[in-house]
Amino acid sequence: MASGSNTRRRPDDEKLQFETTEGINPVTSFDSMGIKNELLRGIYGFGFEKPSAIQQRAVMPIIEGRDVIAQAQSGTGKTSMISLAVCQIVDISSREVQALILSPTRELATQTEKVIMAIGQYMSIEAYACIGGKSVGEDIRKLESGVHVVSGTPGRVCDMIKRRTLRTRQIKLLILDESDEMLSRGFKDQIYDVYRYLPPELQVVLISATLPNEILEITNKFMTDPVKILVKRDELTLEGIKQFFVAVEREDWKFDTLCDLYDTLTITQAVIFCNTKRKVDWLTEKMRSNNFTVSSMHGDMPQKERDAIMAEFRNAHTRVLITTDVWARGIDVQQVSLVINYDLPNNRELYIHRIGRSGRFGRKGVAINFVKNDDIRILRDIEQYYSTQIDEMPMNVADLI
Repeated sequence: MASGSNTRRRPDDEKLQFETTEGINPVTSFDSMGIKNELLRGIYGFGFEKPSAIQQRAVMPIIEGRDVIAQAQSGTGKTSMISLAVCQIVDISSREVQALILSPTRELATQTEKVIMAIGQYMSIEAYACIGGKSVGEDIRKLESGVHVVSGTPGRVCDMIKRRTLRTRQIKLLILDESDEMLSRGFKDQIYDVYRYLPPELQVVLISATLPNEILEITNKFMTDPVKILVKRDELTLEGIKQFFVAVEREDWKFDTLCDLYDTLTITQAVIFCNTKRKVDWLTEKMRSNNFTVSSMHGDMPQKERDAIMAEFRNAHTRVLITTDVWARGIDVQQVSLVINYDLPNNRELYIHRIGRSGRFGRKGVAINFVKNDDIRILRDIEQYYSTQIDEMPMNVADLI
């Protein structure tokens, strides 16, 4: 978590080209947003100096009650934008849930809860992460005692609404974080399920780094005349992140390549992505049996274990984390400056989310892709789609991190 002394510097994201609904003008300072004083104190205390490009454009329409579709790159302050808007909108004097934020992973939902509590600390805001893997009894106790904001995953939130423990009558704002993931196969039904229980005059905000057309089409069903703040596609690959590939002819060469890179990984903190949970377990086991220190995480692990591994990695007690795409979205660990795609991701959107784990808030980052012969096509497709360049990895890659 950033503290006041650790000022967050952003990339020069002023250069980003936005396609924005007419009449939306950037507001370039927090002071000009008409934000409550206690909230301003919390924002500056958290280490923010000025709003990022997406915050300058999206915070005001959200506060003013408009439906908003906001696209922002990883690492440009999406979570804090959500937190800021929510803290401003909530009426603290009413101990009812007034804002509901849905995220695709438990870790992201928890991170959002923590940021809301941090920047809302001077206004006594109560936020709660309602996620699978935690005790249902604890959820019921906490929700019964009254909270202003719930940040959760769709399954658990739906369950709590159906038990009538999460009362929805005062909810005025629904935010779908990483909404392309939320509206895709896995969660769509659960989202509609939750939506059914919410009041009719609800405000809806969608936020994501990638917003494919089919998602934008779905939004007509539950949004009214939304303000759109979209980044032009060729601006999306993240500035400051150098991207490389290593040609490995066959799958079994990947492991030796990774071992050769191990010393480079531990200069900083590195995240290694595999496409399946089984591959994560296999690679972790193989690295450890070769005396390399690594930790690993995926969605089949008990929540307590996932939390412990996240905490160790955040505190830099472990330096190399092997994981699936459960980690690819929205997780902010400041020190990560190297991402390795042990497997190339299954779709182009995931590529952006994964490499966005490095180079947070404008720091330098490096992404290395292990590419088998039959992967070259996928890599070229990613390059073309995002108008970016992925070069062969140089010998001195350690110097770039």
